[in-house]
Amino acid sequence: MALVVVAVLSVQVGGAFAATLLPSLGVLGTTALRLVIAGVLLALVTRPRLSGRTAGDWRAVLVFAAALTLMNAFFYGSLTRLDIGVAVTIEFTGPLLMSAVLSRSRRDLLAVLAAAAGVVLVSGGWRLLAGGEAVDPLGALLAALAGACWCGYILTSARVGQRFAGLDGIALAMLLGAVVMAPLGVWSAGSRLLEPELLVVGLLVALASSAIPYSLELVALRRLTPGVFGVLLSLEPAAAAGAGVVVLGQWMEPLQVLGVSLVVLASVVIMARPRPRRRAEPGNDTAATAQSD
Repeated sequence: MALVVVAVLSVQVGGAFAATLLPSLGVLGTTALRLVIAGVLLALVTRPRLSGRTAGDWRAVLVFAAALTLMNAFFYGSLTRLDIGVAVTIEFTGPLLMSAVLSRSRRDLLAVLAAAAGVVLVSGGWRLLAGGEAVDPLGALLAALAGACWCGYILTSARVGQRFAGLDGIALAMLLGAVVMAPLGVWSAGSRLLEPELLVVGLLVALASSAIPYSLELVALRRLTPGVFGVLLSLEPAAAAGAGVVVLGQWMEPLQVLGVSLVVLASVVIMARPRPRRRAEPGNDTAATAQSD
């Protein structure tokens, strides 16, 4: 359980440091830098097998790569307009809603309503009643789109996990995403991608958002049931809010903190529901839910 908590914290710290790259590199440059560095690192460690792959294998990993790449791009786009705690909370409701709908449980649907109330609080929707303004609507839309892509990431990861061993699938998906995003990143950020200070931060983001959490989760999944693993992942919005305070100095208002708490509580209710026990395979859909950004 400690390994999963560290992985969750690592992902959100990586997201917070990625936000510091956005003013210099923009969304396309930041996405490209993260995918290139993370893809190369994972490929060097895993050395994924390329020969003997079927057309079905490549179709699965291509769809997986598309979901992963778009999820990162939309999420980083949301960070240009929202605090990270707000962005992750809105994004997190995507897989939360998907899980509740698939379960068709009345309890889960009630939990989603609680999560929706939490999102209203986090986004400042309550201010509208007092004639004020909520959070940036485009930022909220981008975070929601990232959440939708996160759902696609979870669904496609199950098929990739069946076809690729260990971290081979995610390494190939990141490399494919990097191939697409690298030219766009160069077009957007140009030579700034090679500035030493930004490269160091990019390396930190790649390690914190990908290499470290993926490795920790692979070990943890051999010892935890999917239910316990999912409950621990419910800490994502709270971890994002904490990373926003520590790394970016982004403090939340009390009602926003209450909103984050409602989303976390709703996620715990949904993720903790009884489900058939199955052997945890590296790259399965449970493991994939951790990687929001």
